[in-house]
Amino acid sequence: MLLLTAAAVQNGAATVGGQYLTVRTVAAVLCGAALVVRRLPWYAAPLLATVATALWGWLMLPLLLIALFDLAARRRTAVAAACCGIVLAASTVLPASVSLWRPQQYGASLFLLLAVVGGLWMGNRRRLVRALNSQVEHLRIERELREQAARAAERSRIAAEMHDVLAHRLSLIALHTGVLTTRADTLPDAVIQRLTLLRTASTEALADLRDVLGALHEPGPTSGDAAPAPALRDVRELAEQARQAGQQVDLNIEGRPEQAPAAHRLALYRLVQEGLTNARKHAAGALVRIRLDYGPPATVVEIVNTSGQPAEHTTPSGFGLVGLAERVHALGGDLNAGPHGAGSWRLAARIPHPADLEQNGSRT
Repeated sequence: MLLLTAAAVQNGAATVGGQYLTVRTVAAVLCGAALVVRRLPWYAAPLLATVATALWGWLMLPLLLIALFDLAARRRTAVAAACCGIVLAASTVLPASVSLWRPQQYGASLFLLLAVVGGLWMGNRRRLVRALNSQVEHLRIERELREQAARAAERSRIAAEMHDVLAHRLSLIALHTGVLTTRADTLPDAVIQRLTLLRTASTEALADLRDVLGALHEPGPTSGDAAPAPALRDVRELAEQARQAGQQVDLNIEGRPEQAPAAHRLALYRLVQEGLTNARKHAAGALVRIRLDYGPPATVVEIVNTSGQPAEHTTPSGFGLVGLAERVHALGGDLNAGPHGAGSWRLAARIPHPADLEQNGSRT
C-alpha cells in the first residue's frame, strides 16, 4: 500500500510545463493515509480515493481499487457502486492522457469490476469461516451438555438400582443379625461375636451406601458439603474389624493424620481397605503387615500379605486397583501392586504433599 502511495505521489507530483503540482501530491498522500490509518471514519478512504481518481484518472486507480475491495468485502456494495459511477462519469471529461475511457483500452474499467467482485468473494469467505467456527463451538457445547445429561441420567439409574437391590439386602442382614443377637443365651459366644460383627458391618455398609447414593445424585458437591476424610481412628477400626473377622493384621503407624491433606487420608483409607479385602479373598489366613507414614514430605502406605489359600467362591473383579491407581495418580503419587517374593503380595503407594510436589515441579 505504501508503494502504491509512493507511485501515486511520484506520478501525481510530476511537473507539467515546469510547474510543481502540489495539489496532486497532497491528494495522493491523503489517500494513502486514509487507507493506512484505522481511526478515520470508514468512508474517508473511499471518498478521498474516489475524488482523486475522478480528478486525475488512472494515476489514482490503485488506491481506488483497494478502497472498492474493502467496501465490497464489508457488504457496502451500494457505496462501492456509487464510487464507480462517480469515477466513470467524471472520466468522460478528463483529458485523454489520464481518462479511464481511453480509446480501445478498457482494462482500468474492468479493474473496478474485479475489485468489487474480489471484495465480495473475500467478505463472503470470511463470514462463512466465522459462521462455521461459531457452529462448531455451538456443537461442542451441545455435545458437552448431552454428555453431562447422559452421565447424570446414568448416575440416577445406578443409584436407583443400588437402592432397590443392595439397600434392601443389607437391611435384611442387619435385621436378622439383630434378631439373633437377642438370643444370646442360646448361642455360643463365638457365634454371638460374629453376629455382632456382621450386624455392625451391615449397618456401616448401609451408611456408606447412603453416602454413595447421595454422591451419585449430587455429581458436583462443594468442599464444604463433602464428608470428613477418614482419620487415624478409622484405619485402626479397619484393622480391628479385620482381626475380628479372623485375619492376622500387623499395623504400624508413623506420624499424625493431621500432617497429611484430607485427600491423602481418604486415599490411604481406601488403600488399606482394598489391601485387607484382597488379602481376605486371595490369601485367607495370611499375615497382613500394614505400614502407614503420614509424612511429610509424603504420605506412604505399604500393605504386604504372606501367601495363603484363596477364599471359596471368589471372583476377582480387578476394578478396585484400577480406581485406586486413578485416585493416587490424580494426587500426583505412584501406586505399585504385584508379587513380593515367596508367594506374598505387596500394595504400596506414595503421595507427595502439595509443598513437596510444587518444589519438585519447580526443579524440572
